[in-house]
Amino acid sequence: MTSRIEILKGKIATLPERPGVYQYLNVDGTIIYIGKAKNLKKRVASYFIKNHTSPKQTILVRNITDIKYIIVATEADALLLENNLIKKYRPRYNVLLKDDKSYPWLCITKEDFPRVFKTRRTNREDEFFGPYSLVRVLNTLLELIGNIYPVRTCKYALTPENIAKKTYKLCLQYHIHRCMGVCQGLQSKEEYNAMIQSIREIAKGNSQIVCDFLKQQMFSLADEYRFEEAQAVKEKYEAIANYQSKSIITTIKDDNLDVFGYDEDETSAYVNLLRIVKGAVVQSYTIEYQKKMDEDRKDLLALAVVELRERLGSTSKDVILPFDTDFELPDVSVTIPLRGDKKKLLDLSQQNARQYRLDKLRWSEQLNPDQRAMRLMKEIQEILHLDKLPQHIECFDNSHISGTSAVASCVVFKKAKPSKSDYRKYSLKTVNGSDDYGSMREVVFRRYKRILEENAPVPDLIITDGGCGQMEVVRQVLEDELHLSIPIMGLAKNDRHATNEILFGAPPIQISLKPTDTLFKFLASIQNEVHRFAITFHRNKRSKGQIVSELDNIKGIGEQTKKALLSRFKSVNRVRMASVDELVEIIGTRRASIIYNYFHP
Repeated sequence: MTSRIEILKGKIATLPERPGVYQYLNVDGTIIYIGKAKNLKKRVASYFIKNHTSPKQTILVRNITDIKYIIVATEADALLLENNLIKKYRPRYNVLLKDDKSYPWLCITKEDFPRVFKTRRTNREDEFFGPYSLVRVLNTLLELIGNIYPVRTCKYALTPENIAKKTYKLCLQYHIHRCMGVCQGLQSKEEYNAMIQSIREIAKGNSQIVCDFLKQQMFSLADEYRFEEAQAVKEKYEAIANYQSKSIITTIKDDNLDVFGYDEDETSAYVNLLRIVKGAVVQSYTIEYQKKMDEDRKDLLALAVVELRERLGSTSKDVILPFDTDFELPDVSVTIPLRGDKKKLLDLSQQNARQYRLDKLRWSEQLNPDQRAMRLMKEIQEILHLDKLPQHIECFDNSHISGTSAVASCVVFKKAKPSKSDYRKYSLKTVNGSDDYGSMREVVFRRYKRILEENAPVPDLIITDGGCGQMEVVRQVLEDELHLSIPIMGLAKNDRHATNEILFGAPPIQISLKPTDTLFKFLASIQNEVHRFAITFHRNKRSKGQIVSELDNIKGIGEQTKKALLSRFKSVNRVRMASVDELVEIIGTRRASIIYNYFHP
């Protein structure tokens, strides 16, 4: 039991903090529960860190032996994908839909004068847009379409013959200006279909027309002081502005598709298969190929396509690939999309392949922490073009308030881990006022002069908490005064005191790293650590100075007397409140009289 929980917690630690759907499997590999999450890591972790009041949840957690997941773009996509997967697998611990209803779609019928309405049933003849995970969004959209475009709502068979015969009479919708009277031939087919085309564009996501109309209406109502009506329009505007017309989790076209995503690193290739069955994503599966030689990615993808289709029993005639493999499958159409819904599906599969690779890396690093350290050091060596692995890194920072209590600190990282026994604090001696460059010059000189005197090893990389100016000061001390050659990196911060720029070289050049990169986060953690160490030392020194400052002003009172008083009374305020007898007991009559008279003139 313990090993099972430990393995599951290890997998949870590597889960992405992204929207998606998670699947719990039992010892037989059967899916027993499917759920959606805005944040996969937090949601799945909640099952294992809280006490469950429901016996059903307790039993569920007890039966979980493996966790799988599929990442998606939005919460709405997660909701739709969860619905599809529950219908397909019908897990034991999920609530199943008794009526098996699906999410609503916007339908445009294939008629001479098409109708526009909401439906939960689809077919191959009409056009469908959606699905909509929030029904109110679809209702708002239909209401707005009705206000802007007076399309018919009747179910009459408006053939040219019936219109010519005027078979049907004008209804109430015409008299309230919500229909142009197409049944009586009062609107041409061309004009009507132009409205339908505009509606079609809005349904595809080109909703700027509706947004502009609503914004204008909202401001007009506000100018007329009709604020309640303006608020109602504003809510509609926000609903449409936030609306996503079509989810890639469920589609009407391309009933059966196999979508393959590809990712790789130096040692392995990862291929994900996203299966689309009857227009819905029903499965995501990723395999890893260990590279033996310098295999071509086309060969690896072709091999994975055959393997995955055979393993999952896929008979789909349409396959989507990220690049050409120069390999043909019999009776299978291959597409390499550049845009549109198929490209979105391909991107989703690519994301799942990439996430699988990252999970494998994190999992292996959890089992072997030294692997992560080695990877980080290799990345630093490669990106900075260093001659050797930076196993010994030192970072410097200064701290003061308007030049008072100026201190500096040095933190040491060995094999990408903090070596706290090697941390050093410095009270600055030669710097007066707020001179950051002078402070850096003094601490670096003192640090490495002593290292040279003690014949101790110098670091493989020095990092300064600062930009070009700080780096130049360090370079001058090392090369011109101490005759040392050590690579220097600078970490600059923005107005929010967060690391935003990495500099290296002489003259310094910016190193391109994204804030989300693991290496960027590691370097930022070094900067945060040296800042923490410096600021803590500065606060302690300042506090100590504030405590003894008033006793320092008393003539005839030495260091030993101050220590004795603070040891007994703990604070200057308690010394002030002490009686003569209490003071005499500790420091004698003469000094007790001096201190008492100082505080009680």
